[in-house]
Formats: sequence, structure tokens, C-alpha cells
Amino acid sequence: MDILIVDDEASIRRATSLALEAAGHYVETAETGDVALSGLKESSFDLVLLDLYLGEESGLQVLETIRREHPGVHVVMFTANATIPNAVEATRLGAVDFLEKPFSPDQLRQALKRIATLRSLERKVEELTTEVRRQSPPADVMSENPVMQRSIEVFFRAADTQASILILGESGTGKTMIARAIHDKSPLRDKPFVTVSCPSLSRELLESDLFGHVKGAFTGALRDTWGKVKAAEGGTLFLDEIGELPVEIQPKLLRLLQEREYERLGESTTRKASVRVIAATNRDLKQWVAEGRFREDLYYRLNVISAVMPPLRERPEDLVPYAEKFFKFFTREFGRKLRGFSPDAVRALSSHAWPGNVRELRNAIERAVILAEGEQITARDFPEAAYVAPGGGDDTSVHVGGLVSIETLECEHIRRVMAATGSLEEAARVLGIDAATLYRKRKRHQLDAP
Repeated sequence: MDILIVDDEASIRRATSLALEAAGHYVETAETGDVALSGLKESSFDLVLLDLYLGEESGLQVLETIRREHPGVHVVMFTANATIPNAVEATRLGAVDFLEKPFSPDQLRQALKRIATLRSLERKVEELTTEVRRQSPPADVMSENPVMQRSIEVFFRAADTQASILILGESGTGKTMIARAIHDKSPLRDKPFVTVSCPSLSRELLESDLFGHVKGAFTGALRDTWGKVKAAEGGTLFLDEIGELPVEIQPKLLRLLQEREYERLGESTTRKASVRVIAATNRDLKQWVAEGRFREDLYYRLNVISAVMPPLRERPEDLVPYAEKFFKFFTREFGRKLRGFSPDAVRALSSHAWPGNVRELRNAIERAVILAEGEQITARDFPEAAYVAPGGGDDTSVHVGGLVSIETLECEHIRRVMAATGSLEEAARVLGIDAATLYRKRKRHQLDAP
């Protein structure tokens, strides 16, 4: 590694340099914080060994500057006056280890071994992140639709602030994508972006997932666990489908927003949090407030900045450009040499209502790229949910306005919505019915679950 030693004692700098160079590391030294910070601007270092006391200068202040201006550099603090409060404060400010002077060569080697392990894990995470992004279409929040353009403008103007943001819109319209884009355009872009899916867990497990828990807090809590709030420290916490947040947890989220404080489940210790909250919902939260299902004070804390992501059916000018973007991605991903969409494929795309929005369109294009038999994607390469048979004679295709019964239309619509959503609960929300009603309709129409 390339290592910078920062200590006001020449003997410490010399002895530590000799030990590190003998182990094959490149070493430079600095006796003051200013010299160290200048060196970091001029050269690239993997690790800084920083003394807690640099004469009259505080090493903690230097640490804070290093973490702010050079976040990729690891810092190990060392001092002859090691105390628990000093170690805690150094760790809070971003130090990855703490050594007490005089330290032995073996203690130094062990510290470097821990740093090497940490760097290896970080590289693996970066490789996995790159692989995930390679396997997913690039986020595209551009639009030709005026309503969508105004919403994007509102979100991006608020990105530089710490204001809470509420993203409104149907399932599949790209609320998670725009939340990520807001984070990437904010000063927190190099900090964590952590997602909490509010409908995915029971009340107890969701509270634990959000705030963490201590051992024994509930059945199955076998050890202390930190939650997503801790994981998002310094960055963005994205609360997906916030309308599904149980009433019992809402006061705790309100406290997090107002006081920047929280407590783990089963613990009385109050902890501080520094997170920017972005929330999304497909619910009418005003109506839920009126019905007593969502706290009014929490609604106003979340709704500092809000805008709507219009459904795909209301922005037809985006349909073909989005389809072409997915087409390019999946043909490259699957190695298919296709020449785009045939005229009947474009008509099929334009005539479908896309109840699952961009998510459904993505799935339809992926399937079509895989199954296409000719040189172009045709209408018959799409799922039946996105295929409208060409006209001619009686219009008996199953779509709005077709010569089919209401029963047949309802069956087909439910089947298509279930195919475009990830769960029965999400399908029920899109259809505007409760899960029990959807269950009965599925049995009547003999439809399989998604």
C-alpha cells in the first residue's frame, strides 16, 4: 500500500517507516496536519497513520478533513494517551482502527492485515455493484412529456438540499429510479443509498429492518442488529411505498425526521442519525390522513417537496423511446442481432394500456428479445398482455372496445396486471381492490398467482 505517516515525533515517523518499508509498502511522512493534507492533494495514498495529538493541533480535526475531502483513504489513529472516549470519537469521525503507542511491529502488521481485508471487501462490493448495473438497463429519467419534465425539474432542484422529498405515482412508474437519480445529483452522491420496502415485512420485522434491534427484543432476535437507518448514515434513506408503513411505526419515523434520533427495538439508548429521507407511494396520502390511516404531522414532514410520476399511458411520447432503450440493452445482454421493431410491433406497443407501467414494458421487451424468431421483433413476440391482434372483420381481440364480454375483459385485465406486478398485494393495489377480493376473482377466473 501507499501509506502516509502523520506524527509530530521524528522517532515515531522513522521507526514506523522502517517497519512498513521492510514489509514492502511505499511510505511518506508528515509532521503536521497541513503538510499531510497538502500531500494528500498532490499524491494518492491508500492509508494514513495519524497521531491523535500533533503538538497543539488536534488529529481528530485532521481526520475529519481527510474523510470529507478524501473519502477513499482509510485512516488509522494512534496515540500514547489512548482512552475509550478518544477511540469512540475517532471511530465516529471515520477512523477504521486505533493503535496505542508504543505499538509493536506485530500490532502494526495486524492493523495492516485488517485494512487489507477491508480493501479487498470494498473491491468485491464495487465489482458486484458494477455487475448488477451491467445486468440492468441504465437509469433514464429523461422524458418528452411536459408533466414528467416538470416533476423531474422539481426533484432535481431539490436534490442539493436536505429537504425530505415525496415521490407520488403508480407502481412501476420509476419512483425508485428517480429517487436514485436525486441521490446521485445531491452532495451525498458518494454516501450510501439505502432502500426500505415498507410493504415487504410484518410490523415487528419492518421496525427492526428500519431501526435495528438488540438480542432478545423479539422471538428470533438472536443477536444485536443495526438497521437501515444506521446503514444509510450520512447518505439517503429511501422509504418505498411509505403509505404501507404501519401506524405503530409512524411516530418513530416522525421522530427520526424531526429530532434526527431513534432507538433500536428493545433498547432504551437514544442514537443520533444523519440521513436524508426520500419517500415514495402509490397511495393518496391525503385521503389516508382523512381516514386516520396516516399521521397528518408525518405527512407534512415528508411532503416538503413532492411531485407526481405520471403513468406510462399518460405519456405516449415516451413509450417508443423507452422501448428502444430496453431493446438496445437486452439485445446486447443476450447477444441477439435484431433490427428493431416491426410496424405491427410498434402498433401493439402503442395500443396497450401498460397497467404495470415502465416495469411491465421492460419485462415485455426482455421477453420479446429472447423469443424473437425473425430479424425484427413483431407483435407476436410480446406477451399476450401487450399484443393486440390486427384488425379485420369482427374485433374480437381482448382489449377495451373489443367485442368481448365484461367478464372476459375483467379476467384478461386481472391476468395482465398480475403478470406486470411482483406480488398479489401489489396487483391488488393497482386494481384498486383488497387482497381478499383479488383472491376470490382469481379463483373464479382460474388464474394462477404471479
